[in-house]
Amino acid sequence: MSIPSIAELAEYQARRTRLLQTIGAEGIAIVPAAREVIRNRDSHYKFRQDSDFLYLTGFNEPDSVVVLAPGRKEGAFLLFTRPRDKAREIWDGRRAGPEGAVSQYGADQGFVVEQLEAMLPQLLAGRTQIFYTLGEHLQWDAKLTACVREIREVSRRGPDAPSSFIALDSTLHEQRLIKTAAELQLIRKACDVSARAHVRAMRATKPGGWEWQVAAEIHNEFEQNEMEPGYGSIVGGGDNACILHYKENEAQLRDGDLLLIDAGGEYRGYTADITRTFPVSGKYSGAQKAVYEVVLAAQKAAIAELKPGVSSARPHEVATRTLTEGLVALGLLQGDPTELIATDKQRQFYMHGTGHWLGLDVHDVGRYKLEGRPRPFQAGMVMTVEPGLYIAPNTAGIDPRFLGIGIRIEDDVLIGAEGPEVLTGGVAKEVADVEAVMRG
Repeated sequence: MSIPSIAELAEYQARRTRLLQTIGAEGIAIVPAAREVIRNRDSHYKFRQDSDFLYLTGFNEPDSVVVLAPGRKEGAFLLFTRPRDKAREIWDGRRAGPEGAVSQYGADQGFVVEQLEAMLPQLLAGRTQIFYTLGEHLQWDAKLTACVREIREVSRRGPDAPSSFIALDSTLHEQRLIKTAAELQLIRKACDVSARAHVRAMRATKPGGWEWQVAAEIHNEFEQNEMEPGYGSIVGGGDNACILHYKENEAQLRDGDLLLIDAGGEYRGYTADITRTFPVSGKYSGAQKAVYEVVLAAQKAAIAELKPGVSSARPHEVATRTLTEGLVALGLLQGDPTELIATDKQRQFYMHGTGHWLGLDVHDVGRYKLEGRPRPFQAGMVMTVEPGLYIAPNTAGIDPRFLGIGIRIEDDVLIGAEGPEVLTGGVAKEVADVEAVMRG
């Protein structure tokens, strides 16, 4: 990730300012960066920055820490980084160092990360609350709790010790839930490219091909546009579509089967999340089309509920009702839909939720309930809508035409002031449109 532009630096500064206002004059926020992870022996996985850290700084190096200390005379934004190291930079790439933290990323002060432990007593003294999520960065958990104990032991002779740790869920994560205009610009790019990748996958799919070949088409489209997969791509043909988190992507595609693809690209940290299900042969069978139309109707009904002020539980309720009525109409369930839902009978075929927040994380942060009740939607939230039906091949008492059909349809939707905006509409989902794309 490149050094932030002036506009990007202003965006990061605005985010920090909002958080500083939230934590108050007597609080302090401490957010560690991600660490590099070994893949095998001395080879690492590609580095992915911690989303909270990235959101506040744009800084894409591991083993760093951002500290936000309101009211500090030397400046509230401290960035602790790895030191410059000519030898390591030859092997592993450039480092900003403390100097770059200030000149390139707008920190008020930059320090080597090894200095933080010694500075903690001074930084924490007199603060009442530490905004830091315990349990996610164990090496810093121990250092912070030890420092607080030491301050408490001497607090009778000096500044008071912090009285509590507060997880970032109630502050930073709530802030991240409402996207800024700058964030939406990045999400739109991720969605547009991901939609093109799905169209490319449809056109590349043929009987006798392989799941991994289709996945390669998707990933190539991502890389051609400065992107990478935002999560492990699911490319499941036939019965594999009934495995919700299928990841092998190694089976051969058969004439007459469906192919379910759940894949989204990540652009500058922000990811899309799209699912489409289409026929390998290019034309849905009667049974496939019947199930598909039920899922599509459920998705459309759910999307219509994504409006400011509407309960965030409503899309799932509406989708579940539509799917259950469809299952009864198809003869896959028998009984009154209301009673079936009350006893969770539909969960045999629909066992997951209808959507989740989307942003820097594919399952993005932000609470779904406030004071124990589903929160209402607000303008600026982005949510996936992804109903599905999965009829496992070994299901007893089912018309054989339906066995092995797994269908999910997923789009990314912005809750706008005037209602829902589908950000991933660039890939077809109507039956006739999908079949037309596959004809080329």
